[in-house]
Order: sequence, then structure tokens, then C-alpha cells
Amino acid sequence: MLSILIAIPLLAGLVCLFVKANGARWIALIATLIDLAIGVYLWGAYDPSGAQWQFVENVPLGGGIAWALGIDGIAMVLIMLSVFLMPICIGASWRAIDKRVPEYMAAFLLMEALMLGVFAAQDLFLFYVFFEGGLIPMYLIIGIWGGVERIKASYKFFLYTLFGSVLMLIAMIYMVVDAGTTSIPALMQHDFPVDVQKWLWLAFFASFAVKMPMWPVHTWLPDAHVQAPTAGSVILAGVLLKMGGYGFIRFSLPMFPEGSAMFVPLVFILSAIAVVYTSLVALVQRDMKKLIAYSSVAHMAFVTFGLFAMNRQGLEGAMIVMLSHGLVSGALFLCVGVIYDRLHTREIAQYGGLSNNMPGYALLFMLFTMASVGLPGTSGFVGEFLALVGTYGASSWAAIVATTGIILGAAYMLYLYWRIAFGVARTEGAAAMKDLDMREWWLLAPIAAGVLWMGIYPESFLRPIRADIGRVLERVERAAPQGDAHLTKGKPQAAAAHGAEHGAEAAH
Repeated sequence: MLSILIAIPLLAGLVCLFVKANGARWIALIATLIDLAIGVYLWGAYDPSGAQWQFVENVPLGGGIAWALGIDGIAMVLIMLSVFLMPICIGASWRAIDKRVPEYMAAFLLMEALMLGVFAAQDLFLFYVFFEGGLIPMYLIIGIWGGVERIKASYKFFLYTLFGSVLMLIAMIYMVVDAGTTSIPALMQHDFPVDVQKWLWLAFFASFAVKMPMWPVHTWLPDAHVQAPTAGSVILAGVLLKMGGYGFIRFSLPMFPEGSAMFVPLVFILSAIAVVYTSLVALVQRDMKKLIAYSSVAHMAFVTFGLFAMNRQGLEGAMIVMLSHGLVSGALFLCVGVIYDRLHTREIAQYGGLSNNMPGYALLFMLFTMASVGLPGTSGFVGEFLALVGTYGASSWAAIVATTGIILGAAYMLYLYWRIAFGVARTEGAAAMKDLDMREWWLLAPIAAGVLWMGIYPESFLRPIRADIGRVLERVERAAPQGDAHLTKGKPQAAAAHGAEHGAEAAH
């Protein structure tokens, strides 16, 4: 089933290259919808209380490498996010892309296949091929169909992400020699020497930190988002950034638990700087896409806070933040694309008063803004709350700094919404813009439903990952730092014992 899931977009992408523009659009849409249907089937057939790895396939390819696929709950929800967003991306490109359409659709379908491969791969080198292969179609999408400075942005994106990957490959070769296997499930149970773990952790960190992206290696992201076409931004924010978080929870934490514990202070410091710094930078942006791009860096810092809190609330919160951010930031980029198609500018100062002539658009944009801020009842609240609770368990100072991110997030998102939706139109073009058409409703309404579903009944998304989070915790708990709790550990028990002693004496 997983091989079929990966093969459909690959074959459809190949066919797209040999047909005209309109044919390529329809082939891409049908292929992504078929993958969505398979994703829904996987969701329904997945048994959270069953075996850890399900839908497993294993075909040896020689040289110790195998075509090994299989998913647990963590991979399943991220695959579902990917197949959910892809038809929406194709729909968003329907009219926006009018040059070299067959090649564009083929690049998108290739990227879908590679993204799904990242989450389904169970062989270390197969994972590496999928993980790095995803660079190529994104590089082409930004470089060919992007904005004015697309060449600079695509090179920056490519070079940043490639540098970390070379270190990761060297670490992978050492791991295979040490453990004698390329199987990811086997490596997750293997205990590497503690003194080597820190170097392996740093090598993987170099790759995953850029993909997340963490401060200070985040500077490629605003450029890539601003220059990418709308659908490129949606898939970049929605799924590609999640590969870094997936890497941490699949590799860094279970494979190098002692190494991870050693670098918790580093991760917390970088995440704290990211939350405050990028939120302040977002506050002064004049370009809508750049503002949302910087907000992505701040939101992904909640993921790293949650993951390296190394407790259940933190890990579950990090996963929900990843899913929520995939939906919300994707929807916000779509909202920017809607008005960009009408006025051909992303300058915030050119808009204003859109709630007068585009009430439907203003309503949906408000929902996604509130989800980004973390309003209770939306997906943003659930993830951020859990991640903060987990972070507080590990370090109260880290939690205090992380909380400022929510306050600053409310400041820049509400300020953006106020300037665009309220007041009077600042230009004649903005005053004359028409509300959402049927195609745009079809693109935004499913994401709105997902955001509310996740906010009102998060158990649907927590149930599949609960057992797998527990397995990660089993690996890290022996090394997990005690957090602030160790300062008072034993005092309540000591006081209780002292009291009991006195009580016994009095009774005597």
C-alpha cells in the first residue's frame, strides 16, 4: 500500500511531461486525490493498539540496503497532512501558473512522492535519498516559477540545506558500521557509545536544524517563501519544515538519548532566541509573506521546546504544533495568494477595509489568524498549550520565554489582520476586489474544518501517536534531565516521613 502511495504521484508526474497544460493540471489533481483517498484508508486501517510498525514492506536491494517501508502513528499523521495539502496546492496553482505548466505539475508530484517516502522509509539510506531528494523539486519550483529574486532564494535554500546533510551522511555511515544494520527500527533500539552519541547528535542536528529551521540557520526561509509561488509556500511551510521535527523524534531522541539530554540547554537557548527575535522581526514586516515566514520560525521553536522537554506533554504538544502549523500556515499563505492574484502586490500598506468588500475572505482569514495566535477551540491552542506544559516540566525559565512568543504572536498577527481587514481601503484596487470564488472556497474551507476539528476534538490526532510517543519516552527517560523538579525532589516525602515519626512518638 505504501509503495502504491509513492508510485502514483511519480507515474502521474511522468505522464504530465507528455501532455498539454490543461491535461497536466487534471492529471495532477486526480493523482493527488487518489493519494488522499489512500491516506484516508491508511488512517482508518491503522490500529493504534496494534504492532508498532504497520503496512510493512521489505525488499532487499543489495549492498545491505533494502526498499523497506512501514509506518507508525507519528509517520501516519504526517503522511495524512501531506496528502491532505497536495490537492489544495494543485488547486491553488490552477490559474496562478500559466508558464511551463506540465513541468510545474511534474515537479509538485515528484515532491509529493519524496515527502511520503521520508515518512514511510524504514531503511537509513533510503530515508536519506528521500530526505535530500525533496530539495530538487523545491529548488526548481522556486528557481523557475518564483518571484523577481528567485535565483538567489533557490541557491540559498539549496546550499543551506545541503551543508547539514553531508555531516548527517557521515554520521549515518558510522552508525551502520557500528550497529551492522541499516534498519531504522533496529537502530532505534541500538545503544551507541555515550561518548560518540554527542557527535552523532550534532551531525544530525546540523541537518534537522536547517530544515526546521532553527535560529540562526533560518535566514533561507523568508527568502524562499517570498520568492516561491503560493503553492510552493504552502507545501514548504506545511510539510517540508516538518521533516526537521520528524527527524528529531525519529532519530535524535530514540537513537541518541544521552546525546540529546546533553544538548537540551543548547536547544532551549536557540529556541528561546528564535521565539523572541523572529516575533519582533515579524512585527515590523511590510510584506505579508515575509511576516508569515518569520512567524513560522517562531512556531517551530515551540516544536523544539516540546521535543527536548523529553516528557509526554512536550512530545505530544510538539506533534500537534507540527500538524496545526502545517494547516494554519498553509492556509495563511493561501489567503495571501488570494489577494495577490487580484492586486499583484504583497505590501500590507496597499490593502485595508477588505471586510467591507470581501466578507467571506475576512471571516476565513480571521479564523486562521486566531488559530495562529492559539485561540482556544482552534488547533493552535491545543499544541501550544501541551508544548508549554511539557516545557514547564523541564524548565520554568524556558516556559516563561516561550510564553512571550504567544503574546508577541498575538501582536503581529492581529496587527496584520487589523491593517488588512479593517479601516478603509487604501487603494482603489483594494476597494474593487471581489470576494472568494467557488474554487477558493473549496481550497480554504477544508483547512478551516481541519483547524476547528483539531481544536475541538484533538483526541483524533493524539490517539494514533500516543503509543509511539510512549516508546520514544522509554528510550529517553533514562537520560532525560530532571528539570526544575529535582530542586525540590524528596523534600515533600522527607517532611511527610518526619511528620509520621512525630505522630508515632506522640501515640507511644
